Amino acid sequence: MSSQQSTETSGASAPHYAAKGDAAKGFARERGGMVTSPHALASEAGARVLRDGGNALEACIATGAAIAVLYPHFCGLGGDAVWIVADPDGRRTCFLGIGQAARQLPARSGDEDGIPLRGPGSALTSACVVDSWGHAHAYSAQHWAGRQPFASLLNDAIGFAREGFPVTASQAFWLDFRKAEAAGWPGFANVFMPGGAAPEVGAIFRQPQLARTLERLAADGPRAFYEGALAQAIADGLRAAGSPLTAADLAATRTREEAPASLVYRGVELLAPPPPTQGVTTLAIMGILSHFDLGALEAGSADHLHLCVEAVKQAFLDRHGLADPDASEQQIDEILDPRRLAGRAQAIDIARAKDWPHVFRNGDTVFFGATDAEGRSVSVLQSTYFDWGSGVVVGDTGILWQNRGAAFSLDPGHPNVLAPGKRPFYTLNPGMGLRNGRPELIYGTQGADGQPQTLAMLLTRLIDFAEDPAQVLAGPRFLLGKTFSDSRDSLKLEADAGEAVFETLTERGHLLSPLPARSPIAGQAGIIRIKEDGILDGAHDPRGDGIAIAVNEDMSPAK
Repeated sequence: MSSQQSTETSGASAPHYAAKGDAAKGFARERGGMVTSPHALASEAGARVLRDGGNALEACIATGAAIAVLYPHFCGLGGDAVWIVADPDGRRTCFLGIGQAARQLPARSGDEDGIPLRGPGSALTSACVVDSWGHAHAYSAQHWAGRQPFASLLNDAIGFAREGFPVTASQAFWLDFRKAEAAGWPGFANVFMPGGAAPEVGAIFRQPQLARTLERLAADGPRAFYEGALAQAIADGLRAAGSPLTAADLAATRTREEAPASLVYRGVELLAPPPPTQGVTTLAIMGILSHFDLGALEAGSADHLHLCVEAVKQAFLDRHGLADPDASEQQIDEILDPRRLAGRAQAIDIARAKDWPHVFRNGDTVFFGATDAEGRSVSVLQSTYFDWGSGVVVGDTGILWQNRGAAFSLDPGHPNVLAPGKRPFYTLNPGMGLRNGRPELIYGTQGADGQPQTLAMLLTRLIDFAEDPAQVLAGPRFLLGKTFSDSRDSLKLEADAGEAVFETLTERGHLLSPLPARSPIAGQAGIIRIKEDGILDGAHDPRGDGIAIAVNEDMSPAK
């Protein structure tokens, strides 16, 4: 892709439309900074901040706010966010913008099959994404000399909500897929199916109620979501829909800043968020794979895929205990102990697949990331859990609330059992790789339980096979377990892996289910790579609508 194409838009007062052509392929290369996201307009919102002299955190706030409007089926103000932040000066931290369960949970008879997946019964946790934007803004001002006003970083999001934007194929697909059940979701149809019909691809979609909510946040700051008149309106809307969340639950919602977990893989220090996220699972997969000479293999070969699949199976054996550290002790050091990882590697049979007893969870989210001219870098995932979250639209705020409460267990002996004020186990798993203490790789993907699986393919292709980000993201990927369209516990593999690979993996005992090449089931990932000479290259997944946009060192658009 020509690096260089970027879309100039005019601010919040008019609709913004993406440039077509090479930019839609998602590849960029430059020196001064870069943003990657699942939507061209969201990437442009962040790139504009970099051109205006903002830093990577400020760019990600603008991108995150924009994508919350542009991709309502996967994220929004009623969801959560997990951030990894690092810079060349040695700072490295995580912002865990994870909401907690309501303090007053509904009484249960003990006969329930589980927590409802949709509706107000799944809207059990508060939403922390807006607070995470505020936390990122404060960190930016304190550590990265950030000067962009918070309100200005919401300008594009407000414009997209008020003036509208063209509906993506992704939004149209997921609305059509859920249209039968969506008819019963509180307040949903009025916002997302205006006039009783789902908007078609390319139709201009407006969210005036959400625009007013964003304008309140711009005027009063991010804590207005949790305290004051807007917070009370949100609480009232939740109560009217049947959620147990209260104004006190919103007021108690805070982003936590914690040290990332880490593991060195082939000289690259990989960072991942700590529990209650599954970040250590990704690190464990890579630690297991470090015991094999992948570089001697062919990228995308049956041997490469087999080892990644089997490493996933081994790492997932330790995943069941991940939960809120406030409620149960987390054995991060034990999971990542080199001797334990070596034992997991030794349990892999090079010639034979092992069983896959894992229960797969679906979930959708968005990844975006940025780096600036100083090498300060950010990796973020935002989510409302399942596509369209709980389906509950909160009063007249335009906010679609998450169903992350459905991630809890009702088993009293389970580490992730539902309890008042508790944070659920979290699949959000953004990543970053450091070389000699400096950010080199920024990466992440959509996909719930599939995230560590996809990241294993991305990282091995980046590090072991030295492919560029566009090559990496275009390569065939796999997904173990059930999906919304295939209930078998099989190994889903994209068809462009090739007939020979399918035959060899079948001979090794893998139960294979083919996916179309570049299937959306394989997730939407993004990558930015910072080379030693300062050149950046990056891309977003050809399976989605995203692009990477590069900015010149002088902060002018790349030509």
